[in-house]
Amino acid sequence: MLSEDKNRLLCETGPGTPMGELLRRYWQPIAGEAELDERPIKPVRIMGEDLVLYRDRSGRLGLVDRHCPHRRADMSYGFVEDCGLRCNYHGWLFDETGRCLHQPFEEIAHPHARFKDKVRIKAYPVQARAGIVWAYMGPEPAPLLPDWDRFHDQGYKQVVLSYVPCNWFQCQENSIDPVHFEWLHTNWSKVLRGEQGPYGPTHTRLGFDEFDYGFVYRRVREDTTEEDELWTTGRVCLWPNCLYTGHFEWRVPIDDENTLSVGWFIDPLPGDEPFEQERIPCWTAPVEDPRTGRWIDSHIMNQDFVAWMGQGRIADRTKEHLGESDRGILMMRKRMFEEMEAVKAGRDPKGTIRDPALNHRVHLPVIRQRPPRPEDGPPPFPFLAGQPQAIVDEMRELWEARSRTVKEDALP
Repeated sequence: MLSEDKNRLLCETGPGTPMGELLRRYWQPIAGEAELDERPIKPVRIMGEDLVLYRDRSGRLGLVDRHCPHRRADMSYGFVEDCGLRCNYHGWLFDETGRCLHQPFEEIAHPHARFKDKVRIKAYPVQARAGIVWAYMGPEPAPLLPDWDRFHDQGYKQVVLSYVPCNWFQCQENSIDPVHFEWLHTNWSKVLRGEQGPYGPTHTRLGFDEFDYGFVYRRVREDTTEEDELWTTGRVCLWPNCLYTGHFEWRVPIDDENTLSVGWFIDPLPGDEPFEQERIPCWTAPVEDPRTGRWIDSHIMNQDFVAWMGQGRIADRTKEHLGESDRGILMMRKRMFEEMEAVKAGRDPKGTIRDPALNHRVHLPVIRQRPPRPEDGPPPFPFLAGQPQAIVDEMRELWEARSRTVKEDALP
């Protein structure tokens, strides 16, 4: 168990808090790039800060304070121009760096005063990569936005957001908890389907290792050996707030009692023909079943959400009793405390990349997937409930088109 003070250190992420300062040293995913296609302005709340994400008419992304520095109007009701975001209240215009570009009345009343040069709005750097919009909210110079090798693999990609009403850290602890897979997902799913035991297979051995970009956990079960990739390769708890299994699942603090889950998923397609996806769709998955008022439990990540939310808005770790399977959780907590101290001392924390030569298709361990076969049909999406029918249809059309090509190429 942890003391109340140490638990608070892990959970609080607002400006000036030790964990908030640590997480602000990394690029955080805050939205899907496709979200801005229909409406170029989106209000966001990240680590206790209320902000507005926008894309102007020139395609530049910006992330600024939710409130105009003039009279505190809501900038999410502003409008984009060729450069920047203009407040709808009095027309003050700001660019992506926070500079005030135009104050219509002031410039007429006092054309030589240059009052606009004395006013700025809080602004953070943003970049788009792999269909995600990323923000850096820490001190300059910013580290490089990681270029993970998986981003370059061929397949149908999608970004899925979920708003989870609990603290981010109980979500991230799930990323290094191997035993929950068989119970929360396999055995509980049997129960939900009306099946009874026997349950299993159970684990016979667990291993946890640290590497440059996080931790790897390994497992051997009754139905596997140490030659299985669950042991030789393992799964990655990606530092500081992600799970990587070939897909990415980031847990981004909205504030201390709410988390934005950002999932990046890829499904391989049949054939070797290159596939360039022009637009990576983004959708929001529901957490609550409106018919019952209960949490959705039908999909893998929704089951994770149930476990996290069941611990309360902020888990009380003063009352927990950890066992042998929790060695990875203890390792991660210890490293979190050490990295908070590193930031306090002015050092770069774990996993930050500053050398451009190193930031090219950065490799992460991943269990190999069997190449898809046309006869298998498009895979279902088991991770989150609520996948839009338009995405299901698009995936099916792509699968069928590429399957026809594979079959035609196989003809003598």
